[in-house]
Amino acid sequence: MKPIALFGAGFLALASLAPALAQSSDARDARDTRGGEPRTLNTPRSFTEARTKSGWQARARDIRENVLVSCGLWPLPEKAPLNAKIFGRLEKDGYSIEKVYFQTYPGFYLAGNLYRPLDKGPGPFPGILNPHGHWKEGRLVDNEDGSSMARCINFARQGMVAFAYDMVGYNDTMQVGQHRAFATNSVNLLWNISLMGLQTWNSVRALDFLESLPDVDPKRLACTGESGGGTQTFMLGAIEDRLAAQAPIVMVSHTMQGGCLCENAPGLRVNDFNVDIAASVAPRAQILVACTGDWTKATMTMEGPALESVYRLFKAPQNLRYVIFDYKHNYNKTSREAVYEWFGKHLLKHPDPSSLKETPYQKLTEAEMLVFKEEKLPSDALNHDQFIASLIKSARHQLDDLKPYDKRSLANYKDTLFPAYRHTLKVEFPERGLQAEIGEVKQMGQYTTTALTLGREGKGDRIPATMISPAKDSLKATVVLAGPTGKAAFVHPDGTPAGLARKLTDRGFSVLLLDMFQTGELANPAAAKQRNPFERHFTTYNRTDMQEQVQDLITACSFARAHSKLGKRTVILCGTGRAGLAAMLAAPGADAVVADCDHFDPSNPQSLLLSSVFVPGLLKIGAFEGVATLAAPNPLVLHNTGGKFTTAWLRDAYSAAGAAKSFRESSTRLEDDALVQQIANLKVR
Repeated sequence: MKPIALFGAGFLALASLAPALAQSSDARDARDTRGGEPRTLNTPRSFTEARTKSGWQARARDIRENVLVSCGLWPLPEKAPLNAKIFGRLEKDGYSIEKVYFQTYPGFYLAGNLYRPLDKGPGPFPGILNPHGHWKEGRLVDNEDGSSMARCINFARQGMVAFAYDMVGYNDTMQVGQHRAFATNSVNLLWNISLMGLQTWNSVRALDFLESLPDVDPKRLACTGESGGGTQTFMLGAIEDRLAAQAPIVMVSHTMQGGCLCENAPGLRVNDFNVDIAASVAPRAQILVACTGDWTKATMTMEGPALESVYRLFKAPQNLRYVIFDYKHNYNKTSREAVYEWFGKHLLKHPDPSSLKETPYQKLTEAEMLVFKEEKLPSDALNHDQFIASLIKSARHQLDDLKPYDKRSLANYKDTLFPAYRHTLKVEFPERGLQAEIGEVKQMGQYTTTALTLGREGKGDRIPATMISPAKDSLKATVVLAGPTGKAAFVHPDGTPAGLARKLTDRGFSVLLLDMFQTGELANPAAAKQRNPFERHFTTYNRTDMQEQVQDLITACSFARAHSKLGKRTVILCGTGRAGLAAMLAAPGADAVVADCDHFDPSNPQSLLLSSVFVPGLLKIGAFEGVATLAAPNPLVLHNTGGKFTTAWLRDAYSAAGAAKSFRESSTRLEDDALVQQIANLKVR
């Protein structure tokens, strides 16, 4: 690869683009690694150590956004009244227990038990949430390896209010069916409706409930749970600053990330993993309890020191503790006592927290604990299908409420939905770390062609590309041109431009051609067979084909923009055939977009489930129209829309932006001459 090339008379040498553009041919992998073995929940992950406090704070904000988006909670749902019912109080030895249920969504009810101190004064007391693991007994579990009631009884006796609540499909919270039966239809993924999302929102509302109690101190709230409850603990900590302390038990690992639907949501661990998410709460108090008999066995040498490196940035290593005990997967008495001491220190300010040991207790009966043993589920409780329909309806209302009607509301739309777009499509807009390897440069009559390989530092992407520049460079614009079969469709065998690329260069445009992921030189049928987005929690850990292609287009636009700043050019993204759909989803990365809609029908969810098109959460952000609105008022030309590709939202959005003339559409496919004329007529602001 050559380090320097000139792209026609109007371009400066690429060497002058440093440091934003790295030119390296031997520091990077020799091939695009994205088509390799997909990651799974058991793929070992490594923690990237944070260098600065401010850098980590930005990362923590990004983690928080990603958890919320992945769980379908961005924007946050409206918090309906809890309408909590607390009843059946029984006073025991040093504590009381009550039955509780409340509404987390309209028509959905979460149940549990509330444990309060006796003979400790009026409070207010610390409040402890207690999500449970995947015990068959749910929150009623009480055996040698784990007991929700044991820890809640002892929390109460120590002077804390404890609330133990159900996972969905356990004990009393059965209205939408068994635990792993919720939202299993693939269409639900398009709305980011998932079991994990529901349970995470239940945890948020459980925190609301606990905070609302007059005998609970809202500044001393905490959460602890084991296994799947440990996942809920650190996920809640990542999105809720109200937690003063947390204790995720036997779950924070660099290997196994959680094998249940309630621990996996689309996009959740593409960029981050459990250690990152647990570290995002720093510098708040946190204890990790691990054991030698499961996937947390390396905590003392791997996960714990990783978190400690973050706490040290905040000069708060005293707020983190990590311990390991020689047991199998558990939340047993030994593990519980480590948490009693930690919460005693940070929440109770106990003078001798190590003295807080577990005291003997009498096992509670089902009759004393179960909420709906005699009480009836409220009459407005929705069944599974009704509840799913209500979530979709709510998501549509959120989009309708955000619909732009003037420039101010358009700005609000972008502020709200751009983070959701970024995390839904799993894209980044590379400024630093953008890399270009420069290959053979050919002068062929009136054209200069330059072979390129584009990518981003540390991302494993190597995008084959070709820049074609006319000898008489008019400095109009760089057109990033993508087709469904790659760059070969736009060049003759001798490398000279063909078809649309030829017509564009003849009009004075430079053209950047590329092979997007799984097209052209990057087409890999064998790898494609391993990339079923609906199996093995694929989308929790990997990008879909469409997400990869959209990133490739944004990377190419970023490259074009990097030297357009020197050449004073605009960047126009043009997608032909099915590549037009990817171009629409990459619209925020370009100055203008011309996209072939390929007669696609986005109103049919089954169309959006095609593996070549599928993007989890796409409907949650308004699909193609919702994304393209983020680029308004930049020029947008859509053609070949057919009769089903809706554009009413876009027309209204561009009118609201005062840029109605910047949006053009055609139901039929524009031929190359017409496309070139449309591109030539674009007026970029």
